[in-house]
Amino acid sequence: MSAAHDTRKLEKSDTIEEALKDAHIPSLMMVLVHLTGDTSHLTPDVKPVYDFWGDGQGGIAPEKQAKIRAAVKDAFDAFLDGKKLPPPPSDATMRKMMDFISGAEIPERYVPFLKEELGISVSDTREPKWDTPKLKDIAHKMKVIVIGSGMSGILTGIRLQQAGVPFEIIEKNSDVGGTWFENAYPGCRVDNPNHLYSFSFEPNHEWPQHFSTQDVLLSYFRRTADKYGLRKHIRFETEVKEAAFDEKSGLWNVRLRGKNGKEETIAANAVISAVGQLNQPKIPDIKGRDSFKGVAFHTARWRHDVDLRGKRVAVVGTGATAFQVIPAIADQVKELLVFQRSAPWLGPTPDYHKDVSPGKKWLLEHLPFYDKWYRFYLFWTMTDGILEMVRVDPTWNDMSKSVSPANDMLREMLTEKIKEQAPNRPDLLEKVIPNYPFGGKRSVRDNGVYIAALAKPTTQLVTAGIREITPKGIVTDDGKEHDVDVIIWGTGFYASDFLRTFRIVGKNGVELHDRWKGDARAYLGMTIPDFPNFFCIYGPNTNIVVNGSIIFFSEASVRYIVNCLKLLAETGKKTMEVKSDVHDAFNTKVDEANRLMAWGQEGFTSWYKNQTGRVSQNWPYLLVDYWERTVAPDPKDFVLN
Repeated sequence: MSAAHDTRKLEKSDTIEEALKDAHIPSLMMVLVHLTGDTSHLTPDVKPVYDFWGDGQGGIAPEKQAKIRAAVKDAFDAFLDGKKLPPPPSDATMRKMMDFISGAEIPERYVPFLKEELGISVSDTREPKWDTPKLKDIAHKMKVIVIGSGMSGILTGIRLQQAGVPFEIIEKNSDVGGTWFENAYPGCRVDNPNHLYSFSFEPNHEWPQHFSTQDVLLSYFRRTADKYGLRKHIRFETEVKEAAFDEKSGLWNVRLRGKNGKEETIAANAVISAVGQLNQPKIPDIKGRDSFKGVAFHTARWRHDVDLRGKRVAVVGTGATAFQVIPAIADQVKELLVFQRSAPWLGPTPDYHKDVSPGKKWLLEHLPFYDKWYRFYLFWTMTDGILEMVRVDPTWNDMSKSVSPANDMLREMLTEKIKEQAPNRPDLLEKVIPNYPFGGKRSVRDNGVYIAALAKPTTQLVTAGIREITPKGIVTDDGKEHDVDVIIWGTGFYASDFLRTFRIVGKNGVELHDRWKGDARAYLGMTIPDFPNFFCIYGPNTNIVVNGSIIFFSEASVRYIVNCLKLLAETGKKTMEVKSDVHDAFNTKVDEANRLMAWGQEGFTSWYKNQTGRVSQNWPYLLVDYWERTVAPDPKDFVLN
């Protein structure tokens, strides 16, 4: 061994020793098994315990953490010295490891689902395999139109490209990124841990923060689009005006309008909508709304040319977007008026604005298997555990504030956490503690900056309803007029008005929005009777409230859709449409399940409900349920022609 090699070895050894100080200990223990092949390290005295309010280290005592770090360092040093890795863990050992890091025995039906999510295999198990001569030939003859180049559109393009299916992506904006391109307001960031909010096959070990900001997320999706060569497939600054199915040819005719206003119609075997839900800003129809003489804009159309310094600024709304904007601008403005209809539940998240340490980045990049198990831990802890805490107990007495004993306990715990932030402001606490069950509306990540912004002497939290807008400001129901210079609408999107930006005409001339009449429904959120070869991603009832990342749903949906196209190729059929009875039975069950969730209760509104009062957004079941249903389409669910 050369002196130079000794020096490099010493440098790496010193690096890992420093990096291990920032390590997630439960993930380290899994690495130790991979490096040594020895499961005797997984003893009951160091088995992690999931603690909702804990430090993420599973309750493992500091002295035992130190021993684990030392053991990993020794094993990694041996690996650097040339010691070969032992054989991959057996299925039984993998099961033991998953149970161990989860702190509980994982139900058997979760095992294949979680093994795929863990992704220990070098290959991407979700990558489509169209590898026979017949499939390759048919794939080459297909043409698919994808609408939108946000997260789901990029993912769809990657999978179609891997399948060998020609495609075009139609994008109304000048670049990829979707919601992360359009929403560029101050404070904008993701509310899922970034090491989970990323494609399973495209990890990023350089996330600067645990919950990264809009610009960082946009950069990630731009890089991914570039890496997979998608830009040559995208028509930017082009809108889809109509997609109409031609029953004679079995093709979709998609009418486009370019930036110059010129229209063109192109034909495709299938259309995949990846337009998302949160991109059409909604401003309430309030009396006098357009009479305001100051500056007014929606958060999703942020006016970066407007200087808020020294201004009296009104923010209307206290949902997820306004929750991020308010702390970001509170120190800039002369006075901030926050108009609240209902308070959001705040979920304690100490690292919401924290940087990812250099040591953790190093471990994710260099320590074998660490990134896989860290992502797995995040996935499992956010998967289905808390779902039971928002499920209705029919025997529970008072549904107005909580829906079950567990939900009530969670309510009390969250209430205490909120009270800790403003102990000397009972007037403020009275306004910021929600009066509905946790899970009834979207909750937000909380690291203390929101209530701190509301507690500032220059901030006023207004809970009276808005009566009208005047040239000078806002008049509330108590008759008080609030003069302001700027109105910022943080009032959400037309989320339940799915696919509202273009017409979709199916068989027999039926138009999809006429069919839905404001009550969008689809089988598995993706397919609709009388609309052959038309698929939605992030469609009706595929939103999640407390469990998981929406990227999981997109990956499951895209695999299903590409496998639908593969089913057509394998059977030699041109079109497929879901059977009406299958579609209707599915939606009946979804509605029944949503009525037994906190968000399905009457007495309060949320963006989860559409204009009919039905929950059209949310998936009320476990993530594993959606995974099982979307691995591959069941031919019996469809009419194939």
